[in-house]
Amino acid sequence: MPSFSARALMLGTFAALLAACGGSRQVPPPAAPEVGVVRAHAEDVPLVRDFVGRLSAYRTADVRARVAGILLKREYTEGTDVAQGQVLFRIDPAPLQAALRAAEAALAQARANARNAEETVQRVRPLAAKGWASQQDLDNALANARSTAAAVKQAEANVASARLNLGYATVTAPIAGRAGQQMVTEGALVGQDGPTELTVIQQIDPIYVNFSQSFAELQQLRRQQAQGLLKPAGKGQVEVQVVLPDGTLYPQPGKLSFADIAVDPGTGALSLRGTLPNPDRILLPGMFVKVRLIQGRQTHAFPIPQAAVQRDADGAYVLVVGADGKVARKRVDLGDMRDGQWVVTRGLAEGEQVIVSGLQHVNPGDAARAVPYKPLPAARAGAR
Repeated sequence: MPSFSARALMLGTFAALLAACGGSRQVPPPAAPEVGVVRAHAEDVPLVRDFVGRLSAYRTADVRARVAGILLKREYTEGTDVAQGQVLFRIDPAPLQAALRAAEAALAQARANARNAEETVQRVRPLAAKGWASQQDLDNALANARSTAAAVKQAEANVASARLNLGYATVTAPIAGRAGQQMVTEGALVGQDGPTELTVIQQIDPIYVNFSQSFAELQQLRRQQAQGLLKPAGKGQVEVQVVLPDGTLYPQPGKLSFADIAVDPGTGALSLRGTLPNPDRILLPGMFVKVRLIQGRQTHAFPIPQAAVQRDADGAYVLVVGADGKVARKRVDLGDMRDGQWVVTRGLAEGEQVIVSGLQHVNPGDAARAVPYKPLPAARAGAR
């Protein structure tokens, strides 16, 4: 039977063999984490700016009583569209008709006086030529003829004025549009101490949207155009879109129709105005809306998913997987965000692999295995 020392020697030898065998095995390094990437691709991206705007009528006309009288009747339905020249109100014409008849009678009298004066001149002139009438008599006859002729012209003007006033008794629409509420009821005396407002007509097809933009922002856009980073939006026209208060996009875009030439010293902004078609009268004056202005197309811009952009104290950055399989950090300048994508205006190069998913597993300098990024379905993304 082996002694204690022999057994100990055997056990030690066996342990040494086991240790030697274990030391020869090498633990494999951990696999590089998998990250979802998108390749940066430069595009011409619309440059869109949002503003708060207010709608106003394309044309507005105050309908007023231009002669004094009693309002007899309203001829239109409040809140309906009226045509230009359509009768809206009627004022009692009887006093105006009487004034016209008096003016016509005065005109007839003036014409009769003028004929008599002219006949007197015709009688006195040959007598004065023969010495049977004095030169003073002829001069008086001529002066009277001139005076009565002037009186005829004055009487004609009075008739025209009276006829015009009678026409004002029928109040018509100066423009086509939607007529508002009646301001004065039937039976009221109007036009006594000046023109009385009866209603307001507003033309709302097309319709204006008024808003303002910072002059500093406009200067920046001009610099971008000068540097070739921004192309015009269209053939000299800037498209204007409107987002309704419920968040839906108004289906008919318009055009920028006016830009002020002076900057408001209080706000540092420039007043702008767009014109939009409004055939269905969806847009109404006084409404506040969001104005979406397409001011050009950004050249060499990179749309990337929102999830790829991170921020720290120094600004925005993205992580990319380089050709060597290593992760690198890149600072980027951001433009607009549309439809869940940031527009990167500076900091990326064509074809770079931008990490979108798996960002929590890697840091700059780490190795990573890039696979194409697959967005989550809408239902799953909402659940998360």
